[in-house]
Parts: sequence; structure tokens; C-alpha cells
Amino acid sequence: MKVLHVITGLGIGGAEQQLRLMLRQLPAGAEVVTLTNPGAVAEGLAADGVRVHHLGMSGNRDLTALPRLTRLIRRGEYDLVHTHLYRACLYGRIAARLAGVRAIVATEHSLGATTIEGRPLGAGVRALYLAAERLGTSTVAVSATIARRLREWGVPAHRVHVVPNAVDAPRFRFDTLLRTRARALLGLPRDAYVIGGVGRLVEGKRFEVLVRALPQLPYARLLLVGSGEQETSLRALAQQLGVADRVCFAGECAYEGSLTGTGSLTLPALLAAMDVLASPSADEAFGLAVVEALAAGLPVVYVTCPAVDDLPPGDAPGAVRTDEASFADALRRVQENGCERLPVPPAVEHYTVAASTARLTAVYEAALHRPVGKQVTSGVSGESGVSVR
Repeated sequence: MKVLHVITGLGIGGAEQQLRLMLRQLPAGAEVVTLTNPGAVAEGLAADGVRVHHLGMSGNRDLTALPRLTRLIRRGEYDLVHTHLYRACLYGRIAARLAGVRAIVATEHSLGATTIEGRPLGAGVRALYLAAERLGTSTVAVSATIARRLREWGVPAHRVHVVPNAVDAPRFRFDTLLRTRARALLGLPRDAYVIGGVGRLVEGKRFEVLVRALPQLPYARLLLVGSGEQETSLRALAQQLGVADRVCFAGECAYEGSLTGTGSLTLPALLAAMDVLASPSADEAFGLAVVEALAAGLPVVYVTCPAVDDLPPGDAPGAVRTDEASFADALRRVQENGCERLPVPPAVEHYTVAASTARLTAVYEAALHRPVGKQVTSGVSGESGVSVR
């Protein structure tokens, strides 16, 4: 089986890191084409031996990208095309059809309740999304919550397959030496109570909630991991509230690398430096940072996280759900409880790489072997497939 993955960009991000993680274990031979931004994840894929093509798309309305992508797919003689993220799903499905590929799978990584990748979900976006979805064979949802949203939008249930995001849990295992070295490189006191936030610094993540909580937590430090257009406003807010000296902006980070400077701190090292992971976002498709934090033994305070909320009660005892108004109080309670590392909870076991790649392989096989004119109905679709157990 020869598969082409089409993705909008390959900078550091959750969907991009997931693609690299899954390709390491998927049995299919794979190549990747990025429409824009062949960044750090592209370099990582190349180091893994995966061939990466760069389409050089100049913007959302660069229609010249469509014939270029179609020619690339036709020349590659791929058995299946798998698309990721909104723009790539739109262009990739069309190009795959024009190139004569019958098996087209798309993963929905970021369909929120009101936005998709930061775009408001108006009638136009929804209509375009559904029109493109019909060109594919099946759509993969990264959580049961996303599967429900897709069905509510009108995507037929038999076309929706749940393949949860995966976590390489051993990579996040807590290491006291890593914690000491990371805190030293970041300039964080060894005995400080460190609240962590991981994700793009954009409006939807609501990291300003954490900055506003700091005046109520006089001995706490805030470590923000990520980059984005809100960094300037978050810095200004911290300055206005008189807590700028207690906020550390770590920037983007990779899952792997050497610990040689603050610019090369990996996510496991940064999680080791934290005492609690805080996720104030009110609209998430999965909540990958929360599961990674649980794998690192961190307590978690969050507003919404399908990866936890879709599981049976009690599977993530270290994760506390709260609301924006109560966030500071919840963080204070974690501090009062001693900030000890916790055992890795059962929740993490639901999201192994092996389980997710097995599910995705089943989707591939069903898509490839469906009769012409028939819809794919693999064993991981429908109501029974929404469970991540």
C-alpha cells in the first residue's frame, strides 16, 4: 500500500507531530506533501526517512496549487490519499479525485463547537466543508466528541471513524534530573510552584486566564510553551498586572532533541519542569497536551478536554474540570495538595500509538477494498466506533 499524506503545513503543531508519530508505526509506505511551511516537523520526517514534497502554496486562494497537487498525486501512483487540516482536506480531496485515486481518507483534527482552525463556523464554511467531505471515502475524527459534531453537521455516520490522537507515553515519563536541568535553563527556582500552559498562543486557548490568575497566586510562576499572535498581548497583560517577572515564554518546542539550551528544550523536559498543567480553553477537539501531561504524572486543571471527558469517570483522577471563574482557586488547591507527581492514570492507556495505528490501518483497508459505488463501513465506524476504549 502506497499512501500520500497531504497536510497544510509542517511547522510544530499537534496535527503535524501526530502525523510524524503515526508514520513511524503505520505499515503502509508513505510520502508527505505540505502545502506551505516545511518547518521543523518536515525536517523530522526527512530524518525518519520519509520523503517530503513542498507544494509552495501562497495562500488559501492559490488555485494554481490544485493542478500541481493533482499532477504530483498522478505521478506518484498512490493507492490512497490521506489529508490533514482544513485547507489540505479541501484541496487534497479534489486533487485526489482528479488524479483518479479511489481511496481518500481525511482526518478531522480541529473541528470545534464554533470554529475550525480559528475560522468561525459560518454557513459558507460549513457548506464548503460538507461539499469537500463528500468527495472522500471516509472521515476520521480524533475524538468521540468530533465524531458527534460531524454527524450533527450531516456527515453520514457510516463515513465517520474514530481514531484518537496517540501519545508515546514512555517519552513523557517523569525524570527528576530532566526537571532540574530544564528549570535551570529556564531560570525557574527549584522550589517554585510552576503552572504550565502548552499550545498555540492564540485567542481560543485563553491563556490570559492563567496570567490573570497569577496575582491571586503570589508564589507561582507561569511557563507558557508555544508561539502565536497573542504573545505580545499576553506579555502586555502580565506587565499591566505586575507579574511579568513571573511569566516565562518558552516558545515552540519539539518532542525530541538535545538539552543544550532553552531553544532546544523538548516538550518532555518542559513538562518535567512544571507542577501542574493548566488548560483554560473552552473549545477543544481532543486535548492532546492534557493527555501528555497525565503521561508525565502531572495534575491537570482544565475547562474542556474531550480526551478525558469522553472516557468513563475515574479514568483520569488527576484531572480536575473547572470553569474560568474558578481557575485560580483550582490551581491553588493543587499547590496546597503538595504538587506531587502522580501515577500515570488509565486514561493514558486509551491513547497508545499501537492502538491508534491499528484503527487507522483498518480504515485504510476498508477504504481500499470497498466495492465501487459503496461507502466504507469498517469495524471502527458508526455508533460502536465512537468509543475510544
